[in-house]
Amino acid sequence: MRPNSPARKEVATIAIYHCTIKIIKRSEGRSAVAAAAYRSGQKLTNEWDGHTHDYTRKGGIVHSEIILPAHAPPTFSDRSTLWNSVEAIEKSGKSQLARELEIALPAELDREAQLALVRTYVRNNFVSAGMCADFALHDKGDGNPHAHIMLTMRPLTPGGEWGAKCRKEYDLDERGQRIPDGKGGWKNHRADTTDWNDRDKAEQWRAAWAEYANRALEQANRPERIDHRSYKRQGVEQLPTVHMGVAATRMERRGIVTDKGNINRQIAADNKLLKEIKARMTRLYNWTKEEASKPQGRESVMAQLWQARQEMSKPATRTGKVKALQESAALFNFLQGNGITSMQELHEKIAAMNSAYYNQRGEIVSAERRIAALTERLEMWAQYEKYKHIRRQLDSLKPSKQEKFAAQHGPELALFDTAARQLKDLTATGEAVTPKQWRAEADTLTAKKDVLYQEMRAMREEIKAVEGLRKAAEQLAKTEAPRKERENDR
Repeated sequence: MRPNSPARKEVATIAIYHCTIKIIKRSEGRSAVAAAAYRSGQKLTNEWDGHTHDYTRKGGIVHSEIILPAHAPPTFSDRSTLWNSVEAIEKSGKSQLARELEIALPAELDREAQLALVRTYVRNNFVSAGMCADFALHDKGDGNPHAHIMLTMRPLTPGGEWGAKCRKEYDLDERGQRIPDGKGGWKNHRADTTDWNDRDKAEQWRAAWAEYANRALEQANRPERIDHRSYKRQGVEQLPTVHMGVAATRMERRGIVTDKGNINRQIAADNKLLKEIKARMTRLYNWTKEEASKPQGRESVMAQLWQARQEMSKPATRTGKVKALQESAALFNFLQGNGITSMQELHEKIAAMNSAYYNQRGEIVSAERRIAALTERLEMWAQYEKYKHIRRQLDSLKPSKQEKFAAQHGPELALFDTAARQLKDLTATGEAVTPKQWRAEADTLTAKKDVLYQEMRAMREEIKAVEGLRKAAEQLAKTEAPRKERENDR
């Protein structure tokens, strides 16, 4: 516990949380039929373009299932019928065909519990709202069990026909009257027929997954819990790891070291260091506080502990003697350098170190988060620059040739659009796109963070030196107890 601060709640063991939501778009060269074939490990033909997608040799698929709302046609229970119906109703080359969630399954649950969890989550959050759901559980035995959930985006009418995704609504004035557009018509806007695309829906679905998974873990008598919020939103001062991505993850699993993998390994080591210092500091703080509150005799307690410490340091080997000498020198330098001659002074020094630790940890966490934000911006800028020429080529073509070019370069254009949109969102907040300044700031923060970690490691060495006194006190207490018992017997 941090001194002079309220008690903190014990944090439950954290299981892996991963829940991404994406849209399968025809404009990116994707199809719902191809996605369904891949997720389920089946061979399906897309009747919209005539392409057959055969994934019957794909491994790691342990279960696939379709759940339909009550008013859906029973024929939609067939995967080919369902997704070819979706492909047929969407006429545009830019159509959004399906929504997909990819979620990490709690590895702490057995297969039956995982399946029951996904089935309940899908039925209660999506099918009950009118969506057709097609999900599959994947597990290659590599410790990464996960589920893919494909959802339809167009509502079904009570009769089982596909309904409209949106409708035209007229803008009204304060009297509830239509507003002329000055062109002989009326001002209007497009409105979704469902709330499935609302901005807060994704947050609701992500939060619901955490709730359902935690309930399943509790029912299985497991201590682990997941949280859909970031560390910052949870109030946890822990350094977040970077998102590996599919390519980097696959390379790491094959034993190939990646930059992102190295970053995450360093972050894990840094988190371990911060956690270790906090635990050791807390023990020393509580010990010195207790010892300082005891009545002090004529003989200095520090002198007694120093003598006891020296008595403990009598190893037989040459290496042991060198190590003991180094430890004694470190303790002597710590005590002399800080002018510590009493237990009260030692406690005050530990309390000051403890405060310094929390201040430095706060600076480290703040720097890491800012570096992560800057790194993401730089990655988006690099992505924008890399595919900018593809977008320019598309814009320079005649309309009759643009569709074919877009189909050939769907992934590149999608990456460019994503980067362009994120950079545009950034400028909308009033910030300028300044890659050189981002890089310079990231480098400065990285250097500052390295200095802070050097100070943390030096603090750990000081803690280690003082721990020698604590061990000496424990040894002294053990030898004093029998002596006092003999005196009492007399």
